[in-house]
Amino acid sequence: MDGVLIDSEPLWKIAMEEVFGSLGSKLLKKDFEKTVGLRIDEVIHFWNKHENWGVVDENQIAEKIISKMEILISQNANALDGVCETLDFLKQQKVKIGLATSSSSRLIDIVLRELKIQHYFHVTCSAETENYGKPHPAVYLKVAEKLEVNPSKCLVIEDSFNGVIAGLAARMKVVCIPEKTHIINSKLKLADFSFDSMSDFYLKIKNN
Repeated sequence: MDGVLIDSEPLWKIAMEEVFGSLGSKLLKKDFEKTVGLRIDEVIHFWNKHENWGVVDENQIAEKIISKMEILISQNANALDGVCETLDFLKQQKVKIGLATSSSSRLIDIVLRELKIQHYFHVTCSAETENYGKPHPAVYLKVAEKLEVNPSKCLVIEDSFNGVIAGLAARMKVVCIPEKTHIINSKLKLADFSFDSMSDFYLKIKNN
């Protein structure tokens, strides 16, 4: 979802810089590239230990960030180029579409509502309900199970290295469309396919 359907990665950086800054953190937006693709609770736990914040109730920090994200998304909700065309095309082809994200179910709801794309998705799953988030494949396997599709018949679209690893670990084919505000990770070449944008991906599947 983040960085694939909506350009929300910059918003995550704003929210984390603000909330973490209130804890005395010196982290900058570029530092958050280290934790892209992880669940917010895992991000908070990583930086809590790395910067020695001494925060006991990490859930409270997560709640503040998610609440801030709800505001930022409602103010800046724009689908990335090619997203609506791709979803339309896949729906016409009667392809089952699922959403597997590290974001919370609250953010799934607001993103799909603000972009007006709820009707395209047969199922949505948040890694918040799994024991492990990405790069563990659990959330992708859960989507395949709910879609009643063999994982090997699924195609994942990802923007982060942790997401690519999760898709491959689920035995799915993976398309990588790198998020543009990050330094491109050379390890993203592990994906089966790579495109510069969802628009490029759409033109490829439409013309094949």
